[in-house]
Amino acid sequence: MLTLLLTTLLVAADPQPHDLLIREVMIHDGTGKPGYVGDIAIAGNKIVAIGKVMPIGRPRIVDGKGLIAAPGFIDLHTHCDTGSPSIADEKGRDNDCYLFQGVTLVVTGNCGMGPTDVKEFFAKLDKNGVGTHVIHQVPHNSIRTKVMGNANREPTAEELVKLEELVEQQMKDGCWGLSTGLIYTPGTYAKTPEIIALAKVAARHHGFYASHIRNENTGLLDAVNEAIAIGREAKLPVHISHIKCSGKNAWGQAGQALALIEKARRDGQAITADQYPYTASSTSMAATVIPTRFREGTAKEYLARLADPEQAAAIRKAVENALKARGDGRTLQVARYKPKPEWQGKTIARIAETEKRAPIDIIMEIEANGGAAVVNFGMNEEDVRVYMKQPFVATASDGSSQIPGDTVPHPRSYGTFPRKIGKYAIDDGVVKLEDAIRSASGLPADILNLKDRGYLKEGNIADVVIFDPKTFRDTATFDKPHQLATGMRYVIVDGKLAIDEGKRTAVNAGKALRHP
Repeated sequence: MLTLLLTTLLVAADPQPHDLLIREVMIHDGTGKPGYVGDIAIAGNKIVAIGKVMPIGRPRIVDGKGLIAAPGFIDLHTHCDTGSPSIADEKGRDNDCYLFQGVTLVVTGNCGMGPTDVKEFFAKLDKNGVGTHVIHQVPHNSIRTKVMGNANREPTAEELVKLEELVEQQMKDGCWGLSTGLIYTPGTYAKTPEIIALAKVAARHHGFYASHIRNENTGLLDAVNEAIAIGREAKLPVHISHIKCSGKNAWGQAGQALALIEKARRDGQAITADQYPYTASSTSMAATVIPTRFREGTAKEYLARLADPEQAAAIRKAVENALKARGDGRTLQVARYKPKPEWQGKTIARIAETEKRAPIDIIMEIEANGGAAVVNFGMNEEDVRVYMKQPFVATASDGSSQIPGDTVPHPRSYGTFPRKIGKYAIDDGVVKLEDAIRSASGLPADILNLKDRGYLKEGNIADVVIFDPKTFRDTATFDKPHQLATGMRYVIVDGKLAIDEGKRTAVNAGKALRHP
């Protein structure tokens, strides 16, 4: 009997054979501490040993000399769920533009936009397989549209209850927090008390509040204060999306915005932000130059305003004022416009010059034909660098699941993470390499309160990236954005190789991660 018991204990104590062993690699564990050379053993979907590791079984051996191992990068702000294609679609599910950056987890539902049937969205991801893991947020714009349409008013008491019920249900279905986009309709019509009420529901489920704040231009400081107030009143963590100073009139305000956040943090609030390392943003033409008062109602009603002489004249005047702050169209580049794809990749000013028309006429035509996505060159490099140095500012792309085509989108969907690490850390030394890696791994994991990702340590899920620091760079440009990043040698998602020796495998091991 004693012999049988000892044998059973020995078998139970036998360590699991390793599937993969990465030898003598420079380990950056996600904490922000300097890297060190060691081995990493993976068995199943877990990291089982780090340091000087003796192989157990017959694992695949990867020579890590000269390479860097880091936790899989976590992108807190993507539109992989709302782009064309969506990550839930056959064409978008591989998410190669992110995998080649080292991203193993993307967060969706951002800027208040995204699927509202969370169960169905997650089921599609799990059924078809996906290249990266996905976390979803309750999208305020989308649920407000569902309850109230695109209405410029406060919700009735009954409508507010319906909104609260939708937040409650989606949190129960696995969302991680509430997201707003307060420059977009109909979210822009929501007053602060409405958002606080909905954020309180998310707080009951230990969620957070993420926001594309109400103004990133001259109203930046007021908008930051509003986000802080929402977190304080609703008693939940606040995350400011793609923090920036947009437009020349706002340049130089990064320090003031950060001072507001730092004071709130000293007062005990949990407040963080994310940023993409570019001086251009991207969104719809309408959100960029058409005031929100003209964007209320249905698409049909909007088009009727553009066709009505009196209302069109008011819109033209407002757009002309907006163009003055954008170099008369020189800083606005068309990213996607189906009616005239030859305009894609060109600025409004250049199109107007070629067409021998005024820039305002080009914009009015675009809006009358369904609108366009644009890239807006409106930021200052110094502000970008100030933000990225902050220990509470994570790296995030604000991109989407892109596939090559004739569109000319912002290059951030392909280049955000190698640009931050390769250009700003390794080449330019603006931030330390270990801090750049932390901003893409440990910090976003902490913001999401993930317990088993974001750090290279024993017992964590094996989401691991291994790259060559000499060649890990962004190649996507504003003129030629559909170019994969270089230098990513291995990407391991849930213990499986999605990129092997620099080449994409057929493996899609990502999962929909439901909030516990």
